Amino acid sequence: MPWQISAGSYHGNVTSLEELPLRANLQGQIPYGAPQLHVPVALNVNENTHPVPDAVVADILVGLGEALRLVNRYPDREFTALREALARYLGEGLTAGNIWAANGSNEVLQQVLQAFGGPGRSLLGFVPTYSMYSILASGTDTTWIAGARDADYELSPATAVSEVVRTNPDVIFLCSPNNPTGTPLSLETIAAVYNATEGIVVVDEAYAEFAPLGTPNALTLLPGRPRLIVSRTMSKAFAFAGARVGYLAADPAVTDALRLVRLPYHLSALTQAAANAALAHSDDMLAMVDDIRGQRDRLLVELDRLGYAPLRSWSNFVLFGGVAEPSKTFTALLAEGILIRDVGIAGHLRVSAGTESETSVFLAALASLGPSHRAGQTETARAE
Repeated sequence: MPWQISAGSYHGNVTSLEELPLRANLQGQIPYGAPQLHVPVALNVNENTHPVPDAVVADILVGLGEALRLVNRYPDREFTALREALARYLGEGLTAGNIWAANGSNEVLQQVLQAFGGPGRSLLGFVPTYSMYSILASGTDTTWIAGARDADYELSPATAVSEVVRTNPDVIFLCSPNNPTGTPLSLETIAAVYNATEGIVVVDEAYAEFAPLGTPNALTLLPGRPRLIVSRTMSKAFAFAGARVGYLAADPAVTDALRLVRLPYHLSALTQAAANAALAHSDDMLAMVDDIRGQRDRLLVELDRLGYAPLRSWSNFVLFGGVAEPSKTFTALLAEGILIRDVGIAGHLRVSAGTESETSVFLAALASLGPSHRAGQTETARAE
């Protein structure tokens, strides 16, 4: 006779996810993910569409070859050389003691919640924002709190502090610039949030390198703020999405806390070697950023000219409103071999800044769809 638990709700012959004894807060959830389709122009997941330069590839291969000779041994558990290289890249007087890294910034954020979130604790984010935040909260059994934004998805110090005071969270995630809207976040807002809480404040700067040149970032706020964490990634500006390298800068006490929750030897020797080689060529790797900024700014101008309503963006993508039926426009562009992103915001779609030719193909295809795909100005959903 098949064994049973919970009055017959679970049987030995499992046929679906629903029949497994999942934790209550995971039941009914769906995994994070974007469509993975092979199309000529993929502008849906904010990748850097420029390839890694050949000279950098060659040095990465040398580094990987050297690492493979010792791959029978565990890697440096403290990934010391990588932390030193990341500290040099970031500057601001940071040292290896301020740096932590993991397999993508998602794992960095997960480890932060494992250390500072968990049962009985809460995480505040300001929606719409990166959808992985709520998923990471669920995965660590941290209560997710959806805070409000201002018009056009901006976030002022007053609004942010009001939400912090109202909800009293243990951890706060600030996305700067915000994903999926691209809107920048002022240092004044970050400082105000930090002063309004006794909890951990994480500033997710995955797209920091795409901000206007000379713009100060959250790293400048770290001195004297031991509960402030600045998260970064090599996926975007470094064109290293497939390598899965994320990192953070914070007070050394924070990195000590993360050692309590990380898995042993969590960064492979090959990951460390590839990242070290790429960082040694940071100027070459970042040479394409100016071009990407140019294509992003071109999207802002041309989408407005076509009658859509792009939001200001400091990232490598643009969210644009004024779309009559996002799913219809998404499907029409896909039929032309162009993949962008429907992020679930009424009247909006998001497009990554690609190469000049990819951006041209997208804009031409969107223009060819004609006015039937545009909403009237009064129908445009610019804020929720």
